[in-house]
Amino acid sequence: MKNILFIIFVGVLATSCEKKEEKLPILGERVTVEEEVNGKTVVDTVYHRIPAFTFVNQENKQVTEKTVKDKIYIADFFFTTCPTICPKMKSQLLRIYEKYKNNDQVLILSHSVDVEHDSVEVLKAYADNLEVSADTWHFMTGEEEDIYKMAGHYLLAAQKDSTALGGYDHSGKFVLVDKDRHIRATCNGTDAKEVDKFIKKIELLLAEYKIAASPEKG
Repeated sequence: MKNILFIIFVGVLATSCEKKEEKLPILGERVTVEEEVNGKTVVDTVYHRIPAFTFVNQENKQVTEKTVKDKIYIADFFFTTCPTICPKMKSQLLRIYEKYKNNDQVLILSHSVDVEHDSVEVLKAYADNLEVSADTWHFMTGEEEDIYKMAGHYLLAAQKDSTALGGYDHSGKFVLVDKDRHIRATCNGTDAKEVDKFIKKIELLLAEYKIAASPEKG
């Protein structure tokens, strides 16, 4: 009987440790590089990383990579007059916003693909209508080419398309980015069940940093 209880205890302990060590993968292409360090060849893996950026939000303030320093964030692409997927996406992002609006470790970055129409004033009215704060949720515009290139860095597509409703074709995905600007998860932003899973991944990423910041027990 004692042996059986011991086996059960070890099994439970092992399962518990596995859960604590669970981490989200880093998505995107990676490159293996070699370099000489103190006369020795060191092999390292370079992961896909969101590059530096500069956009302007609904408060006419610059949003750059410094804005997201030491924070995790969710990125997406939209336009205010979108007649198809954007309203669904924003209703799901509102769920995320409401959950994390008081957490200074989480931001949302929404990039408008329609820079001709979505001025700072238009984005401000859009954000006000949703009753969200720029402290947590940035609705951004910038140079058209920069917006479209940035979509590619997030492993998404965004472009003008005269055949698409509203004149633009863009991904409906949400992208979760860590404090090192690595992509850690994506989901279909129009699907509530997928967003439920995505929120759990946000929690997992937050826990990863909390564990990393915790002092080791002696």
